[in-house]
Amino acid sequence: MINQNKFISKIEANKFLNSQGDEFTIINNPDYIHPSFEIVPLALKLSPPLKGLRAVVMDMDGTITTTEKLCIHSLEFMIRKMSGKLEKDSWIGIDEKIDFPNIIGNSTTKHVEYLLTRYTKLLSSDDILKSFIYAALWTLYIGKDENRKAEVKLNLANFGLSNIHKNERLLRLTDSNSVTETELHSITDSLLGGLEMTLNLSSINEYVRIGIDIYYQRYHEILKRIEDGKGNDISRELFGNSENHLIEPMPGVVIFLSLVKGWLGEEIINIIPQLIKEYELKSNQIFAGNIDEVTNKLLTLSKYFQINPIKTAIVTSSISYEAKIVMAEMVKVARNEIPKYNLSSETENFLHNKFSNYKNLFDAFVTASDSSEIRLKPHRDLYSIALHQLGISKNIFDQVIGFEDSESGTIAIRAAGIGMCIAVPFAETSGHNLDAATFICEGGLPEALLNYNLFL
Repeated sequence: MINQNKFISKIEANKFLNSQGDEFTIINNPDYIHPSFEIVPLALKLSPPLKGLRAVVMDMDGTITTTEKLCIHSLEFMIRKMSGKLEKDSWIGIDEKIDFPNIIGNSTTKHVEYLLTRYTKLLSSDDILKSFIYAALWTLYIGKDENRKAEVKLNLANFGLSNIHKNERLLRLTDSNSVTETELHSITDSLLGGLEMTLNLSSINEYVRIGIDIYYQRYHEILKRIEDGKGNDISRELFGNSENHLIEPMPGVVIFLSLVKGWLGEEIINIIPQLIKEYELKSNQIFAGNIDEVTNKLLTLSKYFQINPIKTAIVTSSISYEAKIVMAEMVKVARNEIPKYNLSSETENFLHNKFSNYKNLFDAFVTASDSSEIRLKPHRDLYSIALHQLGISKNIFDQVIGFEDSESGTIAIRAAGIGMCIAVPFAETSGHNLDAATFICEGGLPEALLNYNLFL
């Protein structure tokens, strides 16, 4: 029974916490939030087999798609621009072992706050100002996300720079609808040369506000180039390989979604060799299971989902603008995978049509734009919103599986009341503490199917 008192003592608070379970987590809030931390109860871990499956909720970056690499690049880019250390010989870059656990899976604010605190000594006031002005101008005159434009204008006002985007040269370019990145660099230099401008940064929060704008500018620049069909160019520029897709489905995603939506039927048998290949790619291990046994179990599972297709949701700390571009690119690449599966022409055409739009694949699509930057993972909010949108009531949370690749993501799933939380780490999250997960599948979604029969 819930106590109706609005104010309770520490002793009473402890009693309430004790009634919520045996396992809790401490979630640290951003620097500008009170309280500095929150204590959150976690759902009891479940043991398979589940008594049924109603829904699957899944992270995007690193779980469904390969975009985490772009996010990490954009965060490192932010530090390089704010420090002027643009080359490896002046700063080696983000430390995979130390930094990766702190910059993957949380909100952008917490990632930026961590990096700017860790690398404060590298930062240069002149470079901070220059990179901030350019990022603001790019967002306002080239960027496409209206919410970001509004936030940038607010930031400029808070730092006393409101008039920068009203520069006469910019207004003339806008009238002719021909603003380019080269011109924005030139205008940024002229503004810095012609005005006495300084940034009085007195707290980490102010550094973070600027860092967020620089991060988003770079990430949105990359996404825009991908959307414009220049993904190969940016792939070569960033990673030295124009053949790799910067955004593509993680191993097993296409097969997994097709299966749980009930679209495969007996043709799952034809896909098992490809599923094993994707397991081996993800886990870097040879599959050692009994093929006949796996085939029988997956056939039974596929027939079950034909009759009982489940609801699915994407839950991401990326903002809506980013998530839509990422998912559109993901399904475009996914369609090219379908011919590998040795399916009948009828099923192949059916899947090709279904993967023409990510909205065909997910019944709920929850992004950071549906909540607040201060309530993203590891807070439960995004997953709670997804469960509500899917129409999953609390009494059947034990028939939901959550998939995440990061420490904060696994905590968010358990905090939302989901006891079957599956960690599917990839290279960049291999150092995360995944103790919150019920199971860890190094082989990703393929392992959940091949080794665990999706816990049913």
